[in-house]
Amino acid sequence: MRGTKAAAAIAVSGAAALLLAACGGGGGGEGNAVASGNFADCATDINNCNAVPADQVQQGGQITFAIEKNIPNWNVNSADGNVFETGMATKAYLPYAFSNTPDLKLELNTDLMESATLTNPTTIVYKIKPNAVWSDGKPIDASDFAYGWKMQSPTQCPDCETAGNGGWDLVTNVVGSDGGKTATMTLSKPFTDWQNYFASGQPLYPAHIAAQHGDINTPAGIKSSFDWFGENPPTYSGGPYVVKSWQDNQALTLVPNPKWYGATKPKLDTLIMRVITDATQEPIALQNNEVQVLYPQPQVDIVQQLQQIPNVSQLQQLGLTWEHYDFNLRTPALKDKALRQAMYTAVNRQDIIAKTVGQFNPDVKPLDSLMFLPQQDGYTDNVSATGLGTGDIEKAKQILTQAGYTGVGQKLVAKDGKPVPDMRIRYTVGNAIRQNECELFAQYMKQLGINVTVQPTDDLGTTTTSGDYDIIVFAWVQSPAPFSNAQQTFLSTSGNNFGKYNNPTTDKLLNDAASSTDKAAATAKLNEADKIIMGDAYVLPIYQKPTLLAAQNTIANVRGNATLDGPMYNAGQWGLRTGS
Repeated sequence: MRGTKAAAAIAVSGAAALLLAACGGGGGGEGNAVASGNFADCATDINNCNAVPADQVQQGGQITFAIEKNIPNWNVNSADGNVFETGMATKAYLPYAFSNTPDLKLELNTDLMESATLTNPTTIVYKIKPNAVWSDGKPIDASDFAYGWKMQSPTQCPDCETAGNGGWDLVTNVVGSDGGKTATMTLSKPFTDWQNYFASGQPLYPAHIAAQHGDINTPAGIKSSFDWFGENPPTYSGGPYVVKSWQDNQALTLVPNPKWYGATKPKLDTLIMRVITDATQEPIALQNNEVQVLYPQPQVDIVQQLQQIPNVSQLQQLGLTWEHYDFNLRTPALKDKALRQAMYTAVNRQDIIAKTVGQFNPDVKPLDSLMFLPQQDGYTDNVSATGLGTGDIEKAKQILTQAGYTGVGQKLVAKDGKPVPDMRIRYTVGNAIRQNECELFAQYMKQLGINVTVQPTDDLGTTTTSGDYDIIVFAWVQSPAPFSNAQQTFLSTSGNNFGKYNNPTTDKLLNDAASSTDKAAATAKLNEADKIIMGDAYVLPIYQKPTLLAAQNTIANVRGNATLDGPMYNAGQWGLRTGS
């Protein structure tokens, strides 16, 4: 799952709002929730379910949380580091101005911020808590906000491979005052999703640490520090925990930050994020008490196994996560739109759902937008009119024949007389749902005369950013900032536009929407861009992805958050119930 910073995909790739990764009704996250045990009230009160008062939470103890991917890059603001699991980890040790709440809204982080105000359409004033400090005692101040802008700005650091720079290209300056505790950011034009700047999907990194690894007043120095943050596990913290140790491909161990300035102090002695890349082993680890909390990408076998484990609560939600196929437009054969349209027309989304997530969640339906999820204002069906995702093999063959292809249904040959080469479709290793989605894709393509090989990857971030695929399936995990999400995913200049889609018309629509002060007009522009991108057959949305959270009944204050923040959004409040 990537995350988006504007939008996690985590799996997770506007101001970053998505994370690369492995629907609530009424605009919230509680609709369509399937909840049991301590999560039963999540169906009606998603922001406060499984809440336990501080005096009923033990002082001390340990919780181990299973994550499904390794953390190869620690800079979540980079294209390589913009992975859901990395994003979740940062909630424990990096500060941010706004967080994504379980009801799918952006909320001011009052541990760090006194206020964040749009004083006019192009000026944002951030007032930082006087007592907010990094773990070495240095104040969190305007210099950190200025560095956050520089590291993501295409003009300040043109060589920084960011997850997405839409929105950051509008920033002209960040100036400190009040002893550094006020940061005033000036924009060249309005930015609709302004609350997404410095939000939890694009957190603050310490400027004083950055300055030790490059001159942060020069592009080369910013790039040097940007890379250093990616390559090195954090020795710093501005959150409730600090990193005690990192064992590659094994575990991240966190302990309370003695300099934590927030209202709620961590109760736990230790919080561990344990890497388990084989999803089938997660229920076993939970049953053996090796881990106490799981957030796996749901699969029918895992759901059934969890139901058999006593004293475990479960929560399924439909939130801001969506599964999709992507073409790599650097693949020569896939530069032809007719071929792409035919291939996606042959894909049967309803068949895929019935053979995967529909087996355990009947609420999952084909997703018909690239820009909005069903519970968001603006959701419009921009897919059906294209015929993509219908599984109409005869129509797909007709598209190919009309475009001059021969050997349709046998061995496809392009109009230049050259056979269409074999292609690879890739997915995250250990994910049975994705493996099935890839195998189904290959079966559909075989009916057109195209041979597709299924190949897993153990490093989704590197695979996507390097373009080491022809077709890939993953999910974007988003924030509630649709205009930033769209920029991060589809702008030609975005690092998270992995398949290198480039359309000046949609670039203009996305940028105009992001800088509009009229939300209705901005929404209309996103839907206009959506129709164009769907017509170009670059990305095929499959379905709104269910999330699955499971926790032992001894665990307090853990709850689902079907945004890019995931359940770690309130990690500082996690603990063990008294008497457990």
